[in-house]
Amino acid sequence: MLRTHAAASIASRPFFSGAEVSHYPSTLQPIALAVALMATPGLGLAQSGTPKADQAAQTAAVTALPEITISATRTERASDKVPNTVTVIDRAALLKREARNLKDLLDDEVDLAVRSAATRFSAAGSSLGRAGNEGLNIRGLEGNQVLMMVDGIRLPQAFSFGAFASGRADQVDLDALSRAEVLRGPASAQFGSDGLAGALSLSSLSPEDLLKDGKTQAGLLRSSLATVDRSQRLSGAYAFQQGEWQHLLQLSLTRGHETQNRGERKDLNSLRTAPNPADIHSENLLAKTGLRLSPSQRLQATLELRQRKQETEVLSGRAPVVNDKTPTAVIDLDAQDRLNRRRVSLEHRYDDLNGEWLQSLYSQIYVQHSETRQRSVEDRHQSPDRIREGFYREELIGFSSQAQTQLSGQRLSYGIDLSRNRISGLRDGTVPPAGESFPSKPFPDTDASQIGAFVQSEIETGSLSLIPGLRYERYRLSPKSTGYSGAVVSLSDQALTPRLGLVWRASETVQPYAQWALGFRAPTADQVNNGFANPVHGYESIGNPDLKAERAQSLELGLRGRVAEQLRWQLSTYRNRYRDFISQQVVRGSGKPKDPLIFQSINLNQARIHGVEARVFWQAQPGLELSAALARSRGHSEQKGERSPLDTVQPDRAQLGARWERGDWSWSANWQLAAAKRAQDSSVASQFLTPRYQVLDLGLGWRVQPGWRLQAQLNNVGNKRYWRWADVRGLAATTTELDAYTAPGRQLQVSLAAEF
Repeated sequence: MLRTHAAASIASRPFFSGAEVSHYPSTLQPIALAVALMATPGLGLAQSGTPKADQAAQTAAVTALPEITISATRTERASDKVPNTVTVIDRAALLKREARNLKDLLDDEVDLAVRSAATRFSAAGSSLGRAGNEGLNIRGLEGNQVLMMVDGIRLPQAFSFGAFASGRADQVDLDALSRAEVLRGPASAQFGSDGLAGALSLSSLSPEDLLKDGKTQAGLLRSSLATVDRSQRLSGAYAFQQGEWQHLLQLSLTRGHETQNRGERKDLNSLRTAPNPADIHSENLLAKTGLRLSPSQRLQATLELRQRKQETEVLSGRAPVVNDKTPTAVIDLDAQDRLNRRRVSLEHRYDDLNGEWLQSLYSQIYVQHSETRQRSVEDRHQSPDRIREGFYREELIGFSSQAQTQLSGQRLSYGIDLSRNRISGLRDGTVPPAGESFPSKPFPDTDASQIGAFVQSEIETGSLSLIPGLRYERYRLSPKSTGYSGAVVSLSDQALTPRLGLVWRASETVQPYAQWALGFRAPTADQVNNGFANPVHGYESIGNPDLKAERAQSLELGLRGRVAEQLRWQLSTYRNRYRDFISQQVVRGSGKPKDPLIFQSINLNQARIHGVEARVFWQAQPGLELSAALARSRGHSEQKGERSPLDTVQPDRAQLGARWERGDWSWSANWQLAAAKRAQDSSVASQFLTPRYQVLDLGLGWRVQPGWRLQAQLNNVGNKRYWRWADVRGLAATTTELDAYTAPGRQLQVSLAAEF
């Protein structure tokens, strides 16, 4: 079993030992062995029997420009020259992956997961599955503890209250993106609050992504069909240049249905295991206009509109038995959900490598409005029918600016970020619970303000790169009492978050790196003021003006290197400590009408997560790429001296991939393996523990003619029945409808793309 070690211990031993491979679960042993063989620095490529002259030609053929990351340091830097782990998916990779959404896009990343529970919610109780693709899990933390951005603008936060739940991962359209980066570890020194576990940084398509090789106009059309949700997708982008002006228009339309699973029972009640019928429509519009003011300056305006509608017939919400003894039995349940996000931004760029004291300046002002509305209509046997309506809304306005100055032996980056987010929500409907009334606010309308400033230095001295950074941020939550029944409390605080990174280019074969960083996440509006009262049932929720930000301290140590430019490898180990986790607890009361239970969000839990990861990429020969990855992590929380496993930590995962391109054809294969969730890693003894699984995906591409490409993707080739831990976490082991929560079986996706 691989465990966390100091850097010296790692450096003093082989990349993997046979003992370590044998201690992996049997499912993962083939991958562990493959990683060990592929990544061993002493493995000479000449051993394959290829003549040395041919090797030299092949090496020259596969030499490519280094992969560039922006999110790791907020500056352009080669991804193998940063002191942490980052995944970069550029435009070419986005087009190849045939992903419908963020869950598909990041599915083969062994330390990431996007939660998407089965859609089996109710009108007034459970919100299971209603948030769709809820959000990103990075190394064991998820939800609002992960920062998610598009073009440097924060996506709306996740929010849930009763049967209402809004997610985050469905807020973006992949066809409108040119780049995706996932940064592991606290990102507060770079971006401020929310990046407790890491950050997902997305970049939208720009005119220059299409206007290449001297083109003054260019376009892209793509159409796809998928059996997994019987969806049809059509997207197009067109860019053109007129003198110093550049313009882009991108549009995506999707029509689909419910995501299939391996459930076979099609009962019209709660015994159903097949998915509930759903109609899903989404549209995305992106428009950009840019003007080059001078050789070194450029303005660009962006308009982004996204809308997603879903209508669900919740057959699983119907009662299996309806008679005179069940007057409240549900005989029909229908739901309509709508997500909207609108963004307008204006950015200015200045780049002059020969500038005396300022080489780069980027500034952006933006306004973003987002809203999730959900409505449920419940028909009951003899009791009054019920309607539930609710919305969650954010209105964000902000400004950010970042500059770079090149000094002797170092690059200095500095900047400011200002934002104000007006957050509101509402619950409404008919037949409210006893002791409550509609409409009501789950929390008061709140203005969340953030002011931050950062400075970072990238110092290059010989073979060493030293990257220190420091950020100061002050945040304030200012609630409004209008329309809110409870008492309101305000909250303000500040945070100082340093980071220190080190990269040692000892040789091309081995390059150690290390990073120490602090992170924080400011409390959300609904955590500070989550107020409602039900005196009939004896409970009440109150605000907390003393709530502190959640904190993180992270240490990552790693080795990475190259062998003859054709093989890249990385081994990393990390240990993260978290404190002041926010949890809603009963702070007093007996539960009687005159002495109600008082709920309050307080800083309670502390947690630790540690793990090890390995990645290998091998250009075996021109056109043939092989990859392998492993991830293992463990974590627990602490409350009043008692330890409990963190359920958000994923089971051990591994991946083997191959891609071969020859002429007009390309083939790909991806083999995913996941170990079983162990009982000792579960905080609840009675919850369902996912068994181990192996899934094989295959892809085929054909360049029909220049500019036209046909692609097909066959996922879960073996039609395996399996469960993803991220999607079923918290499900009781005694659940009789387990098949309702299975992942999709065999599925086919076909697309045709044309570039002109």
